[in-house]
Amino acid sequence: MGSTLSLVTGIIWLYVLWRFVWPMSVGFGFRLLLSLVLLLAAEYHWVTSRYFGTLASPELPQWILVALAWAFGVVLLLFLLGLVRDVAGVLVFLVARGPGRAILSGETLRNFVGILALLLAAVGVWQAIRVPAVKTVNLVLDGLPSAFENYRIVQLTDLHTSRLLPEHWLEAVVARSDALKPDLIVLTGDLADGTPQQRADDVLPLKDLHATDGVLAIPGNHEYYSDYRDWMIAYRALGLHMLENQHVIIHHGGASLAVAGVTDRQARSFGLPPPNLQAALDGIPAGMSIILLDHRPGAAPQNAQAGVILQLSGHTHGGQIRGPDLLVKRANNGFVSGLYRVGHMTLYVSNGTGLWNGLAIRLGRPSEITQIVLHAAHR
Repeated sequence: MGSTLSLVTGIIWLYVLWRFVWPMSVGFGFRLLLSLVLLLAAEYHWVTSRYFGTLASPELPQWILVALAWAFGVVLLLFLLGLVRDVAGVLVFLVARGPGRAILSGETLRNFVGILALLLAAVGVWQAIRVPAVKTVNLVLDGLPSAFENYRIVQLTDLHTSRLLPEHWLEAVVARSDALKPDLIVLTGDLADGTPQQRADDVLPLKDLHATDGVLAIPGNHEYYSDYRDWMIAYRALGLHMLENQHVIIHHGGASLAVAGVTDRQARSFGLPPPNLQAALDGIPAGMSIILLDHRPGAAPQNAQAGVILQLSGHTHGGQIRGPDLLVKRANNGFVSGLYRVGHMTLYVSNGTGLWNGLAIRLGRPSEITQIVLHAAHR
């Protein structure tokens, strides 16, 4: 993955070099220096993974990671905004003549795009690392027992606890979640980046999560990148009930429903049990309503056919940036953010509570602590 990422970011850098840096009306020395600075910003993943930890978890002070996230965000936005400008330029060239072409190719617009990239990157990084607001989602579910009317679930997903989002950030997330006094808390994968030893202090606040019916969790793909088995032990020691192709039955107001959880398909790369929905549902009484925790949303059609009434997922981070989020949607079977109806099943894809430090920018896709309020469908 690291070499592929370096290739992609290298191409992005070359485009920025071609369309922004070399056309600048400044001296050669300044353009060369700026080119080298942007190269370091574009390839910082390679540098940090080689000298300061891993691609998943560079072990650097938070302020350095914030600065690197901003610098990389500037390069990325120069690329994206440049593409928009150039596509517009081609369209104007094809259908018009005169001043429109000059404006789109002029230095004034290029400077404006550069300033806009600097500002948007700063806003995007702030959006990425702030403590998320609570988003309340009311769901009407077919087959939900009436005793579970107004049952409240808090979903946290893609916390990616790291040097970028450390202990004090997670403490604030936990406090905000507990203040909702939920009936159930679920964590749908990618809880931390790095090894259990590196993150031992940072993940400690998870032990303070409290809900009437407990705290359930599943692994995401990032759990497999660093000592999966030790992470499962560490999470259980913090009081999380890990569902690895398993389920629990929740009793409430004289009625019951099942909450099942599956592993992530990344498990196959490490010789560990892959997602097995049948195993997760095995033993659930016939006719019982089922909520499924599945880190990735892509298998929703198959899960709906198995009789699940609600699937809670993350993984996509909501696409993080409006516009490019369409690529994330395409890569996840058409699911990227929010509510979907899949057959008789409801799917909710959270934008994520945190995010991976390697792309710490959000524009138009805010992070969230999701409060889900269940309602029974009236027939």
